[in-house]
Amino acid sequence: MAGGVTGQGPLRAGSPLRTPRAAAVAGIIFSVLLISALVLLIVSVPADPAVPGSWLTDSRRRAAVAIALNLIPFAGIAFLWFIGVLRDRIGEREDRFFATVFLGSGLLFVAMLFAAAAIGGGLIADMSSSPPGAGTLALGRDVTSILLNVYAMRMAAVFTLTTVTIARRTEIVSRWLTVAGLVAALVLFVAVGITVWVELLFPAWILALSVDILAAGLRP
Repeated sequence: MAGGVTGQGPLRAGSPLRTPRAAAVAGIIFSVLLISALVLLIVSVPADPAVPGSWLTDSRRRAAVAIALNLIPFAGIAFLWFIGVLRDRIGEREDRFFATVFLGSGLLFVAMLFAAAAIGGGLIADMSSSPPGAGTLALGRDVTSILLNVYAMRMAAVFTLTTVTIARRTEIVSRWLTVAGLVAALVLFVAVGITVWVELLFPAWILALSVDILAAGLRP
């Protein structure tokens, strides 16, 4: 009798978890949110470091920056789901070395993205009570810029390179995406400080990769 009950019910031992089909759109959500946030920040915050606080006196620019900073946490959550989708797609073919670099760089990217957003949000919050000094504004701007442009985007480049390597070996995505990912990673490594628009390469590549994964999942 006991033997017949064993293995029955919703808590049956050994039943595998299935990745929700809706999770395949996580990369698309991440890309749209991050591209929107970065574009809002680029067009709202002046590029000239000599006037680091001019955008704080403009209510429209301040509101745009606040919207961008509020989009970033949701983008980070979607990116974590996207990492899970990729690992599920790789399955048993996952290599421990590349899996460690892949997961570590993705988590570091999200952590630095959140840290940069938190510093920017702190500057906005201070403006509502009392305008911060020029030194505080310059420091906050420099730290945010370094976190986002130097460290976070370098981690994004490492994530892209690792994903490209895994995709090339396991053939889980289209070949042109691996070539595009390699180019995007190299540009992020060497040209991210030249122009802020380079930052859009990473979410744009994730968007293309997500669409490819979603299309492959919908095929019979």
